[in-house]
Amino acid sequence: MADVSLRLDAFIPYLLSVTSNVVSDAIASSYQALFGLTIPEWRLIAVIGEDEGITQQQVGRRTRMDKVTVSRATIALVDRGLVDRRPHSSDRRSQSLHLTKAGHDLYDQVAPKALQLERQIFASFDPKDVAAFSQMLVRIRDVTLKIGGEA
Repeated sequence: MADVSLRLDAFIPYLLSVTSNVVSDAIASSYQALFGLTIPEWRLIAVIGEDEGITQQQVGRRTRMDKVTVSRATIALVDRGLVDRRPHSSDRRSQSLHLTKAGHDLYDQVAPKALQLERQIFASFDPKDVAAFSQMLVRIRDVTLKIGGEA
């Protein structure tokens, strides 16, 4: 039998997960303090801000959030008057999500803050390294989706 030992600190999928959690926690505390938003809520605001009229199912596919998380975030944002649900134009069983005026105003505050946090995280890195890292993350995502049978 081959000597196979797993060291989590050297296992890249583990490092990706832990790093993602650390970044998400930092962002979550900032968005909670500044805007009263959870991570799923701010992701929903950002996705709708980019793609007005998206459905909850499409949000789930795009963000990899599960149905319950998307549903809870949607309900919270509708209750806060930041998101409206409207009948979907081509599928009567689903609803499209739209930012209200207050939602657009919040998006206009959240988007610059997101970009500022990104700049802070990567300030000490060479821009070429950041671009290469971003491209590698996209490739990792795409390969992993193929392995998982979702592509």
